[in-house]
Amino acid sequence: MTGGANLILTQGGIYLAKLNPSKKGEVGKVRPVVVLTNQIILDSEPPIIFVCPLSSQSHKKFASLHIEIPARDSLSTVSYALVEHCRAISQQRIATHRLAQLQHREVVDIIQRLNTLIDYQF
Repeated sequence: MTGGANLILTQGGIYLAKLNPSKKGEVGKVRPVVVLTNQIILDSEPPIIFVCPLSSQSHKKFASLHIEIPARDSLSTVSYALVEHCRAISQQRIATHRLAQLQHREVVDIIQRLNTLIDYQF
């Protein structure tokens, strides 16, 4: 694993991230995450980025929040974007170069589900 230095991050890019240590109820270990931070902000190389962890499993309790991500490129299995686990992490937690890139519609779907979770009325 290469670490966060010298990586070029893209919005909608899938990267392996080191999410340990985790606290009770949080997803942990090294797992794929989707970068959600706006590309203009990513281009300024911020120390903190906003991500959505992926899992090979979707639990019924949260299925309405999950987005299925088909396997592609170096993402070898069907995964689920766990919107209820979205969080900010240090770029130093990114462990590999990009594994795959989501399509625009998939990123929009994750963000719409995140808005459903938050349920903020503009």
